Amino acid sequence: MATDKKTLNLSGGEAMELAGLVQYQEGSVVSRTLLQDESGTLTVFSFDEGQALSEHTVPFNAFVQVLDGEAEITVGGSPARVEAGQIILMPGGISHKVRAAKRFKMLLMMFKTPVT
Repeated sequence: MATDKKTLNLSGGEAMELAGLVQYQEGSVVSRTLLQDESGTLTVFSFDEGQALSEHTVPFNAFVQVLDGEAEITVGGSPARVEAGQIILMPGGISHKVRAAKRFKMLLMMFKTPVT
């Protein structure tokens, strides 16, 4: 997975176009971290068509908001088609995977609070 300029230094009060913060790269998944601290992470990703993140589990809740394109996100074995403008929860402790049905960009919001 490629990374664009690692972490973006956000300054408060500045409007940004999320989808423009990461570019498509042929045959790759590209990520750019916007925020990472003890409370969680905010990361923008781009996926070329057919690219994927393999199935894994994390102990924290994570939301994916699709910014552009279309993805298949499987949570606990159940696949869901997610398109631009839609959001999906990947609950902590439940396996999930992400695959680009078409080129797509997403915002990943992970909250580092224990799931009870």
